[in-house]
Amino acid sequence: MTTTASLWKAVALLILCAFFWGSTFPIGKDALNEVNALTLVFWRFAVAAMCLGFYLKLTRTRVPTLSAKQWLWATTVSAVGIGGLNLCLFTGLEYTQATNGSLIMALSPLVTSLIACIAIRALPRKGQVFSLVVSLSGVLVVITNGQWQMLNQLNFNQGDKMIFTGMFAWSAYTFFSQGIGRWMPVIPYTFLGMLSGATVIGIMCALTPKVHPFGEVWAASPLAVSELLYIGVLGTVAGYLLWLNGVRHLGSANAALFFNFVPVFAVLTAFLMGQAVSQLQVVGIVIVIAGLLLPRLPHPRYWRVARTASDAK
Repeated sequence: MTTTASLWKAVALLILCAFFWGSTFPIGKDALNEVNALTLVFWRFAVAAMCLGFYLKLTRTRVPTLSAKQWLWATTVSAVGIGGLNLCLFTGLEYTQATNGSLIMALSPLVTSLIACIAIRALPRKGQVFSLVVSLSGVLVVITNGQWQMLNQLNFNQGDKMIFTGMFAWSAYTFFSQGIGRWMPVIPYTFLGMLSGATVIGIMCALTPKVHPFGEVWAASPLAVSELLYIGVLGTVAGYLLWLNGVRHLGSANAALFFNFVPVFAVLTAFLMGQAVSQLQVVGIVIVIAGLLLPRLPHPRYWRVARTASDAK
């Protein structure tokens, strides 16, 4: 039985996951000065797959005995959710503004909750609705820096549609991973996801003449290489393991709420790297945290009840 302490631990680990993912944006942006976006994403998953493969070998982790249908389902979900997200996101950013892409990705918790509600044929809880509305408002403050007129200038072009597709793929991955986690351990499933992601992006690299993953890394500076390692080890291996652990303990809809912390930590990391952060962005950070915690602080058993209800249905 899941205890209250373990649930709060899952919450803390999801926040740490959001930090790892958020910090990869400014760090990755710096690395893009020396390598192509597809090269960065390829090495992100390649490094992660090598780390997890070495861990599985070292610990002699037993690969679960699954049916061909189960393997196919887990591989498909991983390839679409992980590879599809990154492929659509980085390709879409070539055709649209970063503001558009950030706003679209911020819709992931809402879409995940809607997928969960459709699957279990139930309306979202009041606490979930409150968290989604308030946290998304905080994300908008962080992204727009209080310049709300930017929202009136949004035009959904080809790049926006591609990023929306990637966001939907990630939301579906979060939801379906909850079910897959019942019959496949977290680490082997994450390893499968990294291999799937590396394969999808690797194919794209091979089909793009201007992208040379091995040559670009060989010519990169030690700083850029260290940034790629950070993104691969902490931003990917640790991030995905913590994410799947949170999905298993809290359920996909609740875990998806913590995705709102990603742009928050991206701003904080950028500040630590010397970039300016405005007071409005700090206000947005407070709004995001308040949206996540306020409905739950008076009821420490909320996570357990919400997850149990979701599993029962």
